[in-house]
Amino acid sequence: MRSFQPSDYGLVLAKFLDTDRLRPLDEGTPVEQVHRDLADLHLKSAFDHVDLADELNARCCLAGLWLLYDFLDESHTVSQRIETIEGSFWHGMMHRREGDFSNAKYWFHKVGDHPVFEQMTGELDQLGGDLLGTRGVWDPFAFVDSCQSAIRTGDPAIDRCRQLQQREWELLFDHCYHGATS
Repeated sequence: MRSFQPSDYGLVLAKFLDTDRLRPLDEGTPVEQVHRDLADLHLKSAFDHVDLADELNARCCLAGLWLLYDFLDESHTVSQRIETIEGSFWHGMMHRREGDFSNAKYWFHKVGDHPVFEQMTGELDQLGGDLLGTRGVWDPFAFVDSCQSAIRTGDPAIDRCRQLQQREWELLFDHCYHGATS
């Protein structure tokens, strides 16, 4: 498992990424002191250190940053305007966090197969794949069900769900960043 290094994404993005990325499974509590900085963040400043090749993937990174700081409405506003599988992926993650599990599955259905799913399959053994009961294959629908169950029952598996959610977030952010800059 390759570790997520905030410095790999340039100084501006690293400022936002160098934080605790182990978020709650639910809506969480927005980090209000970051709101203004996120609202002022534009693609030009966020990606000023590289050539921007794909604006939609870059916008996906912004949707991810809003989600990272528990601003679900703002993340939703950005992701719903991105008609790509990555936009649908962020959209599904946001709805899972807000507790709209059937809507999350709808958006994951629109994602179809995604390279991040293969990467998550490789992470399952280390991060609690037995939790999903999927025989070592990442299944976003089973993960939605696992998160829903953990939230509703207070199941001890909530910690492993949070770890999987963090890794999913990191891999999708990395995927979008590299899509935006390559």
